[in-house]
Amino acid sequence: MAEDYKRKLVNYFKKNLKKGYTEESLKWALINQGYSKIIIETTLKTATKELAQEAPLVKDKPLIRHQAFDQDDNPVQVKKKPWWKRIFGL
Repeated sequence: MAEDYKRKLVNYFKKNLKKGYTEESLKWALINQGYSKIIIETTLKTATKELAQEAPLVKDKPLIRHQAFDQDDNPVQVKKKPWWKRIFGL
């Protein structure tokens, strides 16, 4: 029965963390309802571990590109000066 009790709390944390609630708000809500702080901490750790395992792994870094356009929506080539010329004002 104790494992069923803990599993319900783990599912509670997982469901509400996915909804966007903070860990602190969920912990205080359960503390105010009379749950033990130790049980809350252990089930929260279990829930965060399970959520981390469910999260997809990102293997590739996103490639961010930017381009400047003029008033007629034509691409503009921006030539940057080297950093040392910008510093010394050349």
